[in-house]
Amino acid sequence: MRLSIDQFVLQLRTFPAAAFDRTDAIRDFLQASPVDEVSLERYLTWNRQHYTRNLIDKTELYELIAICWEVGQASSVHNHRDQNCWMAAPVGKLLVENFRIGFQNIEAGQCRLEASNRVELTAENPCAVDPHEPVHRVLNPREAGQRAVSLHVYSRPFDTCVVYSPEQGTCGEIRLHYNTAFGMEVRTSQ
Repeated sequence: MRLSIDQFVLQLRTFPAAAFDRTDAIRDFLQASPVDEVSLERYLTWNRQHYTRNLIDKTELYELIAICWEVGQASSVHNHRDQNCWMAAPVGKLLVENFRIGFQNIEAGQCRLEASNRVELTAENPCAVDPHEPVHRVLNPREAGQRAVSLHVYSRPFDTCVVYSPEQGTCGEIRLHYNTAFGMEVRTSQ
């Protein structure tokens, strides 16, 4: 049986701080508590040009974000600023491609990455980002032929990350933003 997103948030808020310092407890929770996709609708926004980041809940310990993926969309290769991350896909099937850092010098904007493995992400198969190999990208493959939604639990909240171009051997820091927060559009000033 799937939980509503409200039930999911209530249960997530009961975890002690120590649970967010390891990867097993939250991953097991995602495995045992898939979210009902209909209950997510008020948080979902779509954009044909780029995936959307939709904040559902945020505390000092974590932020919970729904990311909406059109067919063929993918994130940049990125890290999570040494924070833990857990993902599940209550809608569709996504791929997570993980990378090993051979070398990086963020100040010089240079890096060397090697692909390490791929994981299929579904409601039944959530994953935790490996703290020892935290660089990855998420993609909604064209052959899947459908939109997808992933839920991401980030501990602790962060607003910048490093993005990488494995092909060009470059990297740099970017600022993150939400498209919506708590079901309301976020207006950004450029």
